[in-house]
Order: sequence, then structure tokens, then C-alpha cells
Amino acid sequence: MKIAFIGQKGIPTKYGGVERYVEAVSKNLSHLGHKVFVYTRPYYTAKTRKHYQGVNLISLPSINTKYLDAISHVFLATLHALFQDYDVIHYQGVGPSLLSFIPRLLKRRTKIVVTFHSLDRNHAKWSWFGKLVLRLGEWTACKFPHKTITVSKGLQNYCLQKYNTPTTYIPNGVYVKTINSSNKALLDYGLKSQRYFIVVSRFVKHKRIEEVIQAFQSVKNTEMKLLIVGDSSFTDKYTRVIHDLVTKDSRIIFTGWQTGDRLWSLISGAIALVSASEDEGMPITVLEAMSLATPVILSNIEGHRDATVGCLARYFNLGNTRQLTKQLRYARRYQSKLTSEAKVNQKLVRENYDWLSIAQALADVYAQEFVLKRALQNTLF
Repeated sequence: MKIAFIGQKGIPTKYGGVERYVEAVSKNLSHLGHKVFVYTRPYYTAKTRKHYQGVNLISLPSINTKYLDAISHVFLATLHALFQDYDVIHYQGVGPSLLSFIPRLLKRRTKIVVTFHSLDRNHAKWSWFGKLVLRLGEWTACKFPHKTITVSKGLQNYCLQKYNTPTTYIPNGVYVKTINSSNKALLDYGLKSQRYFIVVSRFVKHKRIEEVIQAFQSVKNTEMKLLIVGDSSFTDKYTRVIHDLVTKDSRIIFTGWQTGDRLWSLISGAIALVSASEDEGMPITVLEAMSLATPVILSNIEGHRDATVGCLARYFNLGNTRQLTKQLRYARRYQSKLTSEAKVNQKLVRENYDWLSIAQALADVYAQEFVLKRALQNTLF
């Protein structure tokens, strides 16, 4: 099959959960023998890069602003796709799905798929108009495509109850191979293994990074550090807020974006990965931390609970920094206990969230929507 992905910024991944998803599934779909095309944006993936690990890359421009970046690129990618012979066009997220009606109407033999990654309208960075548009995007994600995929059970239930749309649940995944990690990344930031907590996130308000900082500052231990991996995402004002919180605390370190083995080294060396987020779909970072046998301390929201079903995680109530502080102290005091629990998590996650298996599940969905129906048409007509 010829499969196109639209909605992501690009690959290889620099940052972003959707981008990590598309990179992983597109590479594995290519490995399974499919021809895969990923639309990219020039500020994220170099225009001159045409291929990545078996995946074809198509660079198109965008209006690189907070509100127009995604939709302008999706529009151009959709127009381009109309003149290609794709068997499947797979949109990523509820925002990009707004334009999925175009190929649905004009390319009747192409199957349209949308992955519903998260309730984007809940994210604090959006204005009331942005939230309204994203709510409309939810409806289109459930009504326009031939098949809607949800990455968590919570989102699957939401689509069924809110829009009366049955969806196919296919979760996010992790790489189960051995990571070639080293201590270089830790040394670059003056870190010692098991002597720091880590946050991996875009700097957006709904991630509540400032609450992790405030909770950590209540943990009075000069040996411990807090590593914050990430950067602004059209959110410079919020980025300044969290930087201002740590101007006099040398224990808190910002690294900017990190990827690949370097990121995994930083995660695997941490006491625990911490997320205070108020909204998640199926957070890849949490799955990756557990796959590396790193304990997780998480806000008690549905997305986090979906990602840790059957696993041993430490939770705190959303917005309760006092509870979060207690969890940080607990993790420091009972490191060996949490490490033993994390090894149990690692086995479970690696057995159930392998990217290759997830890519195969996607290919099966494509086959149901395209190959079987095309074969039936050929039989009947």
C-alpha cells in the first residue's frame, strides 16, 4: 500500500508526541513493505532531506505562527495528496482532520484515516476561538474519515459517548531494543545517576511545569537536582515564567530539546520521571520512561492512568503541589523499592507497547478499509 501521513511537523523527531508517533509507525510500516510518505515543514525537517530510514519525505511550507502553522501546512499537503495515487491518507490529530473531508469527497478510492491523539481544546495555550475550532475538529475526526483511531481507552470512550462514533483503539508504543546509552549526557549537565528527577515536555501551560518546580523546591536536599528537558512551543511568555522561577536555584537545569539515545540516557538515569500535566492522550514519554525501568510520578488524570494500566506508578491529585512534594520525598527515600517496581513496569510495557506490533495493527486497519473493500469491488464488478 501507498500511505501518506499529514499533520505532523516532520521526522526525524526533534520534539513532539505526534512526531514521535509518526516517525515510529512510518519506519515500521516501511519495514513491513509499504511505501510511506510523510509531509514535513521546512523549519522542522530540512527541505533537502527526501528520505529517512525507508520513508519518503515531502517538504511543503507553512505559515509559521501559533494559529496558522498546522492548518496552512495541512491544507497544502492535502492539495498535494489529491494528485498522488495514495491508497491511504492518514491525518494526525483533530486539528488536521478539519480538512480530511477534501480527499474524502475528491478521492473516493483513497481511504481516509484520522488518529485522535488528545483533547487538544483542553490545552491552556488556546484562545476561546482556538478551542472552538478544535472542538469542531473533534467532530470531524469522528465523522469525516473511513476509520478513526484513538490512542487510549479514555479517548475511545469519549468518542463513543460524545459523538456516537465507534473507534479503533491502537495505543502509542516504545522501542524495545537495547538502548546504547552512555554517561556523556549526564556528564554534560553535571549529573549523577539516580540523583535527579526529570521532566520531559513542551513548555505549554497545561503541562504545569511550574508546579513540578515549586514541589521540587520544597524538597530540601542539595544533592538532588531537577532536569527539565524541552522548550517553547509558541509559548514564549510561559517559558519566561518557568525560567524566572529558577533564577536562584542552581539545582534546576534546563537542557532544551533532547532526542534519541541522549534523551533515553537522561531518562534512564533519573530517580523518576515527573509529569504534572492536566491533559494527555497516551503520553509516549511516560511509556518510554517505564520501558527504561525508570519510575514515574504522575498527576492522577485519565491519560496517565490509561498509560499505566497494570503498572506500578506514584500518583498525586492534579494541582496539589503538597502531594507532589511528598511523592518526590518518597521516591528519594525508597529508591530501591521504586526501582524494583519499575523493572516490573519495564517488562509489561515492552511486551504490550512495541512499535512494530503497533505498525502492524495500523496496517491491518488499512487493509480492512482498503484491500478487502477493493477486492470485494473487483469480485462484484
